[in-house]
Amino acid sequence: MSGSSQLQDLVLIKELELILDSCTLELTPVDEVWPSLYIGNVAAAQSRKTLHKLSITHVLNAAHAKQGSIGDQRFYGDTCVYYGIPAEDSNHFDLSQYFRSAAEFIHKALKSKDGKVLVHCIMGVSRSATLVLAYLMLRQHLSLRDALRHVVQKRPIYPNRNFLSLLLKLDEQLTQKRRLCPLL
Repeated sequence: MSGSSQLQDLVLIKELELILDSCTLELTPVDEVWPSLYIGNVAAAQSRKTLHKLSITHVLNAAHAKQGSIGDQRFYGDTCVYYGIPAEDSNHFDLSQYFRSAAEFIHKALKSKDGKVLVHCIMGVSRSATLVLAYLMLRQHLSLRDALRHVVQKRPIYPNRNFLSLLLKLDEQLTQKRRLCPLL
């Protein structure tokens, strides 16, 4: 990556961080950020009482196999469909490799009868939020900025800069695709 494109990326990331910083909400264990789509922390995901109260049917764990976030289909039994992504909240992990599969899982779940999805990681602010933003961009056709503005009205999130950079790339790809095929 050239120096000027790195600088441009940093400027765009700082703009996105201003949107994230505009959130005045307190962090809670779980919040509905889109109809029937929730972002939460690991405690919410591992509380059968919380899952039952929210009528969650599908769980996407963005911290699968991490210490303290061991989830699997056995834990949820036949009450929830489970999907685990072994993501690291780091500045070198390529979470974009999971954007489409996570978006498809969420989309299918929301289309199912009474489908409600909880997307979680450890804190519910970076990995899970990034996958929800990717879903809103890929399946609800929101721009990255619109997706961020929408979610921060419901929950304080803070994807790391690496994830914001990956979301910017996705946003550019989708914008280009819409220019070429306006009906998409």
